[in-house]
Amino acid sequence: MAAMIFKRLGEDIASIRERDPAARSIPEVILCYPGLHALIFYRIAHAAWNRRLYLLGRFLSHLAKILTGIEIHPGAQIGRRVFIDHGTGVVIGETAVIGDDVTLYHGVTLGGTSLHKGKRHPTLENHVIVGSGAQILGPVVVGEGARVGANAVVLSDVPKGVTMVGIPARVVMRRPKEDEFCAYGLPAENLPDPVVRAMDSMRTQMMGLIERVEELEKELHGRPVSPVRVPHVVPTEDRHEEAAARIARGDRG
Repeated sequence: MAAMIFKRLGEDIASIRERDPAARSIPEVILCYPGLHALIFYRIAHAAWNRRLYLLGRFLSHLAKILTGIEIHPGAQIGRRVFIDHGTGVVIGETAVIGDDVTLYHGVTLGGTSLHKGKRHPTLENHVIVGSGAQILGPVVVGEGARVGANAVVLSDVPKGVTMVGIPARVVMRRPKEDEFCAYGLPAENLPDPVVRAMDSMRTQMMGLIERVEELEKELHGRPVSPVRVPHVVPTEDRHEEAAARIARGDRG
């Protein structure tokens, strides 16, 4: 068992250095990464749990929570090269299953939604990334390579290789590259802006209402009354560019 624990420790250290540019050396990772400390405690507690030493397993889990701020039930199943970045506030339930090369950020909860003794916590397949504050609740399956954005709430199965955001979480994009790592589960660009989408939706509805009003006025009066025009909304980025151009021309108006 000791040899296996040391082998897993080496893999965990290597995965942390690969996925965190702030990790400058092996001693730094060993001494300063609570996610690694929590996994070490977990592997020992899990071994005790599998030998029916339930109280010892829970005690080690509790001790790890006090020291690291990360709560991992000893009955959970965690694969290889899992990286818990920052880690504070992470909760992993008893029947949770986590595959290989998974990344979890601080505040993540893999929780249950029922009181029965069976499978009640999530399953995360290989290469999943879960952003900070995300909640994955119930016996749902998060498919391989999927990303769950920060503060999302997942209540149903997640397809392979998609990005999920929102409450409740919904698919916003497919994973563009199989080998691309995405910090916090969100891409740096090409993510739909929810404010812009809401504005576009409101504009579409207003145009539809205006067209309907004009039709009704035409039916009543034989011609439409002076039509109401919806002003064109210039995106924020374009307004900034226009303002910069005016300043460059010396136009302060």
